[in-house]
Amino acid sequence: MSTADFNTALIELEPNLERFAYSLTANPDDARDLLQETFLKALTYKDKFQENTNIKAWTFTIMKNTFINNYRKAVKQKTTFDSSDNQYLINGRAFEEGPESNYSHNEIKQKVNELDDDFRIPFQMHTSGYKYKEIAERLNLKIGTVKSRIFFSRQKLMNALPDYQ
Repeated sequence: MSTADFNTALIELEPNLERFAYSLTANPDDARDLLQETFLKALTYKDKFQENTNIKAWTFTIMKNTFINNYRKAVKQKTTFDSSDNQYLINGRAFEEGPESNYSHNEIKQKVNELDDDFRIPFQMHTSGYKYKEIAERLNLKIGTVKSRIFFSRQKLMNALPDYQ
């Protein structure tokens, strides 16, 4: 397929791709961004397209995969927009600090400290960012033991703190 034929086929697919993008994003601006990113990837990877195959299915797959990857990236970053005029990006959990949050934090911390050392230490290491494997190596435990202790720690904390569920 020549470059001109390929480009013509892409342009003919634009209305269908735009509808599909909107069905994925439910936002006109995000749909246009997704459409543009899909066209860019299709043009960039034109050499990967196999002739005598369905170009529509190929571009729809590019769009779907792009949307999924962008969604996963956004969830991983936990990025939110500030509603001010500047629309600052805020990464991490949004929470309000105040007397109630300090009380809540202290209450949770107290319940965690009441756990037996066998459960508390792996749980605190996990919430501090250690991976299961790292915890198992540092505490000289099997990885399954670490996972179960962290699981049971969560269960004990949920039972001890029913207001936070």
